[in-house]
Amino acid sequence: MKNKRITFNKPFFFENEFKKNLSILKQKSHFSSLGYFTEKCKNWLSLNLNCKNVFLVHSCTAALEMTALLLNIKKGDEIIMPSYAFVSSANAFVLRGGKPVFVDTGSNNCNIDPNKVEAAITKRTKAILVVHYSGFSCDLDKILKIAKKHNLFVIEDAAQSILSTYKNKKLGSIGDIATISFHETKNIHCGQGGALLVNNERFVKRANILLEKGTNRYLHRNNLIKKYTWIDLGSSFALNEISAAYLYTQLVKAKEITNQRKRIYNYYNKKFEILEKKGFLLRPQIPRHSKTNYHIYYILILKKKRDDLISYLKSKKISALFHYIPLHKSKYGKQNGIAKFSMKNTDWISNRLLRLPLHHRIKKKDINRICNEILLFCKR
Repeated sequence: MKNKRITFNKPFFFENEFKKNLSILKQKSHFSSLGYFTEKCKNWLSLNLNCKNVFLVHSCTAALEMTALLLNIKKGDEIIMPSYAFVSSANAFVLRGGKPVFVDTGSNNCNIDPNKVEAAITKRTKAILVVHYSGFSCDLDKILKIAKKHNLFVIEDAAQSILSTYKNKKLGSIGDIATISFHETKNIHCGQGGALLVNNERFVKRANILLEKGTNRYLHRNNLIKKYTWIDLGSSFALNEISAAYLYTQLVKAKEITNQRKRIYNYYNKKFEILEKKGFLLRPQIPRHSKTNYHIYYILILKKKRDDLISYLKSKKISALFHYIPLHKSKYGKQNGIAKFSMKNTDWISNRLLRLPLHHRIKKKDINRICNEILLFCKR
């Protein structure tokens, strides 16, 4: 019997629940944005992430672009961030004239090294952006201490981290501003969507304006003014109601989804213990201060070439992927960013990291097959 292909990702789809929500939408007869299901999603996020001000948007990229506007980023302003990140984390600020300043990761994880942040601060620095990679929290106490000392804003790129925590505080609730992704590759999704979480009250009023194309329509919706008008920059950032209805089917099952991913993650981790002891690879290490949402299971390949392993697994009908090309090595990153310091940890990780399939359709027999093939590859 031929082996079936093991896909990298298989998004959840709760068909019956979505049909029920579509029936409600039909009754409400409001499909664009800022309606019944937007409010349901906002309330869930506010309650479960301990964040008062939630703005549902069409992508995490949109949330990051709103962040750059809220911080009033101008030409030459610098934003400290990891190089091991998705392009949107930097591009949102470059679009406003800002300069990403890339800082290395720690030696034992994929997050920004807080001990290297202060050396990157200049008179032009406006904010520190951290990425909680794979749902593992950065060391936020150190980051917040540095930010307070230098009067800087802290942005949490929590795209991968819904329901993860730092010292029992939900990621996204700690920095001045945070962003979350609901792309189909994430634990909770609506095809494509996102959220902006605003924890610093000084930004709330303007966030409402930016969300609605630069108008003060939010005041009109709350019956505080008779007519609304264009008063600031903005765009069509809000998520449509059909996507929000889909998203809500996922949010109400978020803890169930997280627990299922935890079981798969732990099974992988146990299977790879022997290969780690033999020095073929490293398993992910969850920081003591963090509780993860099990977004990614990755391994770091030590004695073989990672790309050769990817090709080998592909020949065995197993989809496994590398992750980011570091931003400081990209063509546009070199043109528009600053990398004054060593990136040896980032370069080392990016050449060795391999992400393995983790989704609700994967079975123990699939994981056994994946691990056995990796064992054969490492031993040959």
